[in-house]
This record gives sequence, C-alpha cells and structure tokens, in this order.
Amino acid sequence: MTFHAQALLFDNDGTLVSTLESVRRCWTRWAREYGVSAEDFARVELHGRPAVEIIAELLPAERVAGALARIEELEVEDVPGGVELLPGTKDLLGALPEGRWAVVTSATRPLAEARLREVGIAPPVLVCAEDVTRGKPDPEPYLLAAARLGVDPAACVVFEDAPAGLAAGRAAGMRTVALATTHHREELSADAVTTDLSGVSVQVSVGGVEVSSRP
Repeated sequence: MTFHAQALLFDNDGTLVSTLESVRRCWTRWAREYGVSAEDFARVELHGRPAVEIIAELLPAERVAGALARIEELEVEDVPGGVELLPGTKDLLGALPEGRWAVVTSATRPLAEARLREVGIAPPVLVCAEDVTRGKPDPEPYLLAAARLGVDPAACVVFEDAPAGLAAGRAAGMRTVALATTHHREELSADAVTTDLSGVSVQVSVGGVEVSSRP
C-alpha cells in the first residue's frame, strides 16, 4: 500500500524502539512498592497510555502525583541497556528530511528524551505527555504534532503499535500504519498493517513523501 504524505508521525515505544522488558520490570516493582494487588495490576493496559492515567486507575487521587514521580524515576534509571532500536527504524528516519517527521509519545518528556538519546534519535518535533491535556486515544497529541510541523492533519501518516495510538491517529483524520510489534495483527485497526518499520519505505520529493508499506 502506498500513501502520499507531507509528514510522518511516529509513536516511540513499540514503534521506533522496544522497551517492553524495561516497562515490565519498572511497573512490577512500582506495583509492589505501592501495594497494588496482582489482580488489579493484571487488568490494566500499560502499553500506549500515559502513566498518569494508568496510576489513576489503581490508586486514590491523593497518591497519584507521588506515584507518577516514582514510576518516572524507576523508568529513567532503567534506560541504560533497557532500550533497543526496532528493525527498520534507523534506515527509515535517516531517509526523512528534518521537517517531515515527529515523535508523539505518551511518555513524560524526561523519560522520552532519555530513551531516544539512548539509541541516538533526535526528533525535530517531540510531543510528550506534558504537552497535552488529553492523551491517546484522544487525537490531541497527533494534532499538536501536525501543528508544530505546520502540516495539515489530513496530510500526515501515523505509525503506531498500540490500539490506543491508532485510534488517536484515526480521530485526528490521519492515515494509519500499524506495526505488529506488541499486539497481534487482528487487534490492530489501520489503513495498513506491517510487521515493523523494515516493511516501510519512503521516497522523498519536493512535493512530500511517498510511503510504501508491505504486509
């Protein structure tokens, strides 16, 4: 499948990089520290959502701020050796002009910047949890990225591995490419589904970017 776009918008964790083991380690330790039962912890979807929303489902409101600071501390400490580039990331980003792409993540800025720095990614635009009032699946994060790039949302293509992020992209009026890195293909609703970014190629021209995706 081929799309014409003015900008490409990428989720980070599960799309550009893999942090699954780090996330499991840190959140499991966090849950023990805060007395969250295994049953309550198991029912919460961790991936692709802002930490503050996850915590708000598990703890009383008065404990959220401290708990948020703690999970950020644990995850930032775990960054060295806990972040891996996913296949295709380096080649695809290296082929894009600076003004044609952005990273849109549900992580906080300190955590997102630490993870990206660990693997040598320096996005021209980075939208993080602190930049929006409503996180994915709300379209606000992706709409903000398009605005910062000065691009019409309808001319953007979103790359995501999580259902919440794909829903955000669709709600923003953008085309979506799902990566089957953290979810089964049947769980992913998108214009195209591919295994990872190694299945995506781009051709850059004065008029924009031609994006091709193979199953």
